Amino acid sequence: MRTLREAKVGEQISVLKIIGEGPVKRRIMDMGITKGVEIFVRKVAPLGDPVEVTVRGYELSLRKADAQMVVIE
Repeated sequence: MRTLREAKVGEQISVLKIIGEGPVKRRIMDMGITKGVEIFVRKVAPLGDPVEVTVRGYELSLRKADAQMVVIE
């Protein structure tokens, strides 16, 4: 099981599911990150946050703790 946090820069990935619950899961889903959506990883900060991605044409930044909750294939 691989998560968005482990994705490499330039990789096009698909979301399998979002683990976790409560407000953090809701925040991730409100960004448009849902099961089956394609995500392009644009940039990963070398030491800390964020993971920058493109989802549905929008450029987003995710904290690495949030990216850990997104399971990818």
